[in-house]
Amino acid sequence: MVDAKAAPGVDAQATAPSEAGPVLLFDGVCNLCNAAVRFVIDRDPQGKVRFAALQSDVGMALLARYAAQLPHGSLPERANDDPPTVFLIEGGRIYDRSTAGLRLLKHLNGLWPVLSVYVVLPVGLRDAVYDFVAKRRYRWFGRKDSCRLPTPDEARRFLG
Repeated sequence: MVDAKAAPGVDAQATAPSEAGPVLLFDGVCNLCNAAVRFVIDRDPQGKVRFAALQSDVGMALLARYAAQLPHGSLPERANDDPPTVFLIEGGRIYDRSTAGLRLLKHLNGLWPVLSVYVVLPVGLRDAVYDFVAKRRYRWFGRKDSCRLPTPDEARRFLG
């Protein structure tokens, strides 16, 4: 079980995501990642999924809090490094890469949860496809100079 103590300067509620639904940690300057956040918001009208940019203090605090659960190489070396993946915090656990994406689908409306069955495919195969796209995401989709700012309607879903 993950310790529920908040990191200094971070809202305790933001560091206890398992009690309030899943939290997606994403690269806030990546256009593909921001499009994925928009996709989730549009398909989660109940607002179950919350978000934090990995470049934010809250995002880095949450990542540090759950880091011991992750395989080596998933974490950025520093807060300003390009994050190698997205992370999903759900039920007191953290997931990365393809597993994070597939588990996230379970929280969306429509037929999207059906695609989460692909979690049964070998993780090495799934992550190889994920990594292929992730390594090229800035070249293919571009990047912003700063993190995405939520609209006033979305603000309650963003942790930092």
